[in-house]
Amino acid sequence: MKAIRVLIVDDVTQVRQDLRTVLALVGDADTEHPIEVVGEAANGLEAIHQADALQPDVVLMDLEMPVLDGYEAARQIKAHCPACRLIALTVNDYEAARQKAVQVGMDAFIVKGAPVEILVQTISRR
Repeated sequence: MKAIRVLIVDDVTQVRQDLRTVLALVGDADTEHPIEVVGEAANGLEAIHQADALQPDVVLMDLEMPVLDGYEAARQIKAHCPACRLIALTVNDYEAARQKAVQVGMDAFIVKGAPVEILVQTISRR
């Protein structure tokens, strides 16, 4: 089975490291839907460059970041990489954030702190 290639985007280094660790553990354990973290970015501008260079299947992205926020980065990534699935990962669980995320091309929305199973299920949807 081909691995699902994931780009992690968050301005907090520890969050990126934790996600990389969790996804690596889950990715190795799930032979039906293996997950491979192919890169990381600390802001929206880096995310655009990484998505262009790596062509991931999934971009797991925080919405509020310095330099360029996740909303604008999502819009630009979707324009250049329409096959990329974009998943918002944020602390802001309010309807306006969800609606804006959908408007810019996000395919899914997960609140930080959600169970790992939800994260994996969302990444694994094709």
